[in-house]
Amino acid sequence: MITGELKSKIDKIWDTIWTGGISSPITVLEQITYLMFMKLLDDAEIKKEGNASIFGMTYQSKIFKEGSYSPDESIGRSIPYEDLRWHNFKNKSTTEMFEIVRNYVFPFIKTVNGDSKETAFSRFMGDAVFLLPTAKVLEVCVSILSEIDMSNKDIMGDVYEYCLGKMSSAGALGQFRTPRHIIDMMVHLTKPTLDDTVLDPAMGSAGFLLGAANYVQEEYKTELLNKEKINHFKTTMFNGSDTDPSMLRIGAMNLLLHGVEDPLILRQDSLSDDNQTREAYSLIMANPPFTGSVFQEDISKDILALCSTKKTELLFLALFIKSLKLGGRCACIVPDGVLFGSSKAHKSIRKELVENNKLTAVISMPSGVFKPYAGVSTAILVFTKDPSGTEDVWFYDMKADGYSLDDKRSEIKENDIPDIITRYWNLEAEKERKRTDQSFFISKSEIVDNGYDLSINKYKEIEYVPVEYPPTSEILDEIFRLEEEINKELLVLKELLKND
Repeated sequence: MITGELKSKIDKIWDTIWTGGISSPITVLEQITYLMFMKLLDDAEIKKEGNASIFGMTYQSKIFKEGSYSPDESIGRSIPYEDLRWHNFKNKSTTEMFEIVRNYVFPFIKTVNGDSKETAFSRFMGDAVFLLPTAKVLEVCVSILSEIDMSNKDIMGDVYEYCLGKMSSAGALGQFRTPRHIIDMMVHLTKPTLDDTVLDPAMGSAGFLLGAANYVQEEYKTELLNKEKINHFKTTMFNGSDTDPSMLRIGAMNLLLHGVEDPLILRQDSLSDDNQTREAYSLIMANPPFTGSVFQEDISKDILALCSTKKTELLFLALFIKSLKLGGRCACIVPDGVLFGSSKAHKSIRKELVENNKLTAVISMPSGVFKPYAGVSTAILVFTKDPSGTEDVWFYDMKADGYSLDDKRSEIKENDIPDIITRYWNLEAEKERKRTDQSFFISKSEIVDNGYDLSINKYKEIEYVPVEYPPTSEILDEIFRLEEEINKELLVLKELLKND
């Protein structure tokens, strides 16, 4: 979620494009993200040039090459690759900058990952159109964006989420993003490695895939020097799908900026028969849509065989199980209703998780985590595809995530996330914890006896500390004494008023 100065700058860009004549909110949003990509592309190259300079090396960009660039013969002339870079074209005259960005930079970024239409980036950028109406509108947008620090890991996703909120459509479309600190927690609960093949079948702007990529880049720097490993990282390691082409475009741009050049991402309904990939992934991280239902005739038959329902949150759980390799692990967000719902479908998917998979953890999150876009109570399920089944399940009652639980989501001191990660990776020490504690274990047999109920409130015990009050006679005596004091003070006040 963006706030403060960044929020006001994005608001100004939005208003500038809107008053310039673009009335479609989605179009405004797309134009903003294209401009951000142009800047981020140049920022990344400047950083690489700086690093090379520190070590006394010469850096030749593979993106902004030597020589000149021409998108096609119809333009009539070519321009130096250097003029395609943000820090150069932003200093041109208003008219010249508009011509460069519209006729050269925009066609260029559509093919920045190669001219092949086979890459994910090229596929999703293929139908992108530059629609900023005037040179003045572009100048204002470039000027404002030039002042924004874009060094955080997913600023494009943050801006996309904020703009959806401005359109009042985020919650309705199920497109509100998972907060970055929650993604980071789930990444640290699963610890992706270079041997993983990662999937998010409801990827949105690719927040979970980016989280996994950043973790691997930080933890496996030496291994990424291996040609085979880096090729896996750039191509086959990250997989995702979504039904929204705008989201996929943002996701492809985001991943490319973070070194994932050709991920396997598709525009498809992951629950439908179009998705036939099964038992292919070693790690799934996801926050699938919570609301709505789908046409049952469109749902893949093997998913329905596991969980016969139209509820997307249950169907996605079934999809995760079907998509994992044996031994594969999953961390996913579910609404609380999944944990205790009484329908046949609710019970069957929970039974599947407990009996035919190894359910490791249920982390209950406070209801304000997704504010201001939704106030739904949620939990994180962590499980492994292991036919030997569940033994004990670790429950954690998260009360704070480092931010206020109101619509403002201001930073606060209280934060259970570091404690969750530490305890999760030291579960043996949790065995002796009591149900009155913030975390504790529950045996599989007790969960089965409770109809596979996975809600923490079913098992948590509240410790009531008895309060001892003095006898009634003492309380009455104290009341009379206080009344006497009050009367005395009133008499003194009355005398003072007489003297006035």
